[in-house]
Amino acid sequence: MRRLTGNTGIPLAFRQSVVGASSGIDLSLTTQTPPSTRPDRSLGVLFTPKLVTVLREGYGARELRADAIAGLTVAVVALPLSMAIAIASGVSPDRGLYAAIVGGFIVSMIGGSRFQIGGPAGAFIVLVASTVQQHGVDGMLLATLLAGVILLVMGAFRLGGYVQFIPYPVTVGFTAGIAVIIFASQIKDLLGLSLHAPQPGPLFEKVPVLWHSLPTVTPSAVAVALGTIAAILALKRWRPAWPSLLIAVTGAAAVTALAGLPVATIGSHFGGIPQRLPMPSLPPLDWAHIEAVLPNAVAFALLGSIESLLSAVVADGMTGRRHRSNCELLAQGTANIGAALFGGMVVTGAIARTATNIRAGAHGPVAGMLHALFLLAFVLIAAPLAAYIPLAALAGLLTIIAWNMVERDAFVTLLRASRGDAAVLLVTFLLTVFRDLTEAIIVGFALGALLFIHRMSRAVSIEAHVPLVGEDRPDGSPADRTPYHPEEATDPSVVVYRISGAFFFGAASTVGAVLDRIAAAHKALVLDFANVPFIDSSAANMLHGLARKAHRHGVSVYIAGASPGVRRDLLTHGVRKPLVTYAPSTADAVERARGETIHGP
Repeated sequence: MRRLTGNTGIPLAFRQSVVGASSGIDLSLTTQTPPSTRPDRSLGVLFTPKLVTVLREGYGARELRADAIAGLTVAVVALPLSMAIAIASGVSPDRGLYAAIVGGFIVSMIGGSRFQIGGPAGAFIVLVASTVQQHGVDGMLLATLLAGVILLVMGAFRLGGYVQFIPYPVTVGFTAGIAVIIFASQIKDLLGLSLHAPQPGPLFEKVPVLWHSLPTVTPSAVAVALGTIAAILALKRWRPAWPSLLIAVTGAAAVTALAGLPVATIGSHFGGIPQRLPMPSLPPLDWAHIEAVLPNAVAFALLGSIESLLSAVVADGMTGRRHRSNCELLAQGTANIGAALFGGMVVTGAIARTATNIRAGAHGPVAGMLHALFLLAFVLIAAPLAAYIPLAALAGLLTIIAWNMVERDAFVTLLRASRGDAAVLLVTFLLTVFRDLTEAIIVGFALGALLFIHRMSRAVSIEAHVPLVGEDRPDGSPADRTPYHPEEATDPSVVVYRISGAFFFGAASTVGAVLDRIAAAHKALVLDFANVPFIDSSAANMLHGLARKAHRHGVSVYIAGASPGVRRDLLTHGVRKPLVTYAPSTADAVERARGETIHGP
């Protein structure tokens, strides 16, 4: 066994064993840590914010300086991005800033990740825009508030670990679909179109409206958008350490203002950004509104949990740290409640800003809190300058974001991997683009689960052993050195069935059909359960029916080598004496069965 040591200094031992082609690969990860140093998994530790952990480790001027630099760097990235995401979502840019300020501060202060940066994310553009169209801004705020409550409940019931069961093709598919929708939503501002009708949300309805508006293209808007995209790409290539997003957007604003270009700006479209943080207030609360926006709130919470925990996992991979998923969900829930009270849009963990935070040398959560304070300072001091930012520049910025969201290599790999993965990927992608994000995730998850069940059912094998002669064993093999009972191989009245793999409902019918065909000549049936790690109620109920049938026909049934957990589940479902007899091993069961067939019960 090979021992590895990660960045945290914890030795890891990996055990990989191939059970056989039919049963697949069993790969388990175990942590070998002395009992005195094992982490405390109590509720107090699981829900302790990482800020508390960092402060307990010791925090001084050096750490504060590192966090201040990282916080300022992230704020520079988040400033134009938060406004652009808000505008693309169908709300005013200040609501994106409020979400980044209030939500970002809370996520870092009480979250379960050292480096998580909270704020508005591009993945929510579709959901927020749809909610605003259906229920207005107040409905969006109420959905955000309810999503926060749902996330709190998820964290309190420790559901954070279950998010990992979302299949990888589903996440790749809906991320790519969201990217397509984001780009489609920016075509109007990229081209400076004057639409003859309100821009619809669904893609099928949006494309004809955009097509008929093509004669109204504004060349100066196209030039600003292309210039912004070119500046971002050039800076990322030749000056990657510079804040390319802010520089490109600021430059576009300066050119637009100085040249007097006839393009729409934040000032001309929204009237600028208020130079203050609003007082907290509740959105309109009544059962009719709650019932109406509840599906949107569930979608917010589902996507928010996936996005935030995925971002935390990315941060763990970059730093070697480990986040607390349920603590993070509590923080995300509180952050969304806080953002809604201050008029902000939905908040989640932002992968790109979290990665920027880490690369900028952040020490801990203080960097995220300072990033929010730097954004607040901008609102209080320099908000009037945002009025000069052209919408075409923000559209160009979001075009870059959409392009980066598509995991192109992963998309192509999944298409080539297997028909099942390709089907899950494409179904999720197409439903995201042409139907609904929540529906896409649910259908993709269900399809992925069905494919997994199908694969697992095929991994369960059952073999009958009634050999007439002893099995040939290589000289010197372990099997050659084990005791061999010739009588076991030559007694036709005893049949041994060896079951391998997880015995669950997907395989119960197949195994049951095999076992149901017990030959009349056999007086005893031995079921070798030594390689069955798990059995569910469907399989246990099938065995109960089989045992009752065998008992009526005078066939003795023995279950050998069952683990304590499997045996407990079988006993719970009535698989007990006098229907079956349990034996510690197959050899012991065969010996008892032979004795019974010779001497009688």
